[in-house]
Amino acid sequence: MSGHSKWSTIKHKKGILDAKKGVLFTKLSREITVAAKSGDSDPELNFRLRLAIDNAKSQNMPKDNIERAIAKGSGTGAGGESFEEITYEGIGPGGVGIIIQTLTDNKNRSAATVRSTITRAGGTFASTGSVSWNFEQKGQIVINVNGEDPEMVALESIDDGAEDFDVYENTVEITCQYSDLSNIQKKIGEKENVSLEKAEIALVPNSTVTLDKEQSNKTLRLLDDLEDLDDVQKVFTNAEFNEDALNSYAS
Repeated sequence: MSGHSKWSTIKHKKGILDAKKGVLFTKLSREITVAAKSGDSDPELNFRLRLAIDNAKSQNMPKDNIERAIAKGSGTGAGGESFEEITYEGIGPGGVGIIIQTLTDNKNRSAATVRSTITRAGGTFASTGSVSWNFEQKGQIVINVNGEDPEMVALESIDDGAEDFDVYENTVEITCQYSDLSNIQKKIGEKENVSLEKAEIALVPNSTVTLDKEQSNKTLRLLDDLEDLDDVQKVFTNAEFNEDALNSYAS
């Protein structure tokens, strides 16, 4: 597994712990609300909403919270917040590219906090397009495999239409064309001994930047600090992390 893919998988595992602090539930609620507002409130007719609900369920978000978020987005629930989707770009330690996707009700606050977080870490707040040109929109699915060989399950996903995969312990991260995400997710859901952890539209780099241990440690701290910001939903990077730094990060 590459240093980039391993970070993505470790990040997901660590993210599960955030749910206990309530941080993740807030971010998931916002995504559900915006998804419901942007399309039909029926998840069968709104793929983005279905993804958001599936991810919320995989993090054990209470049903009442999910229903309230849908109602708020569809205009039938309480709450007058209006969230705007804004994407920021930055350059981190070692020259790595970073893309930060936010949902915010105050774009001035969002820009200020993202900028200060990046500059404090020695990075640069970049202009639109200076980083994103190197990224491609893909579908990504994270599954947990129990009682079977994860490598074999991953290979089966290729037969189902996936483009690539990475295996880390009993976790498999599958990459596909975003237009195939729904179909592959459905096929995975039919498999035994496999649990769906996450399915999302992700930004995958076409080329990566290799970091040494010190640069990796600084970048990992920066990415965590960005993801801890209230307005930030997702963070993507083209960093190829040092193995020792990743092992310390995972522990």
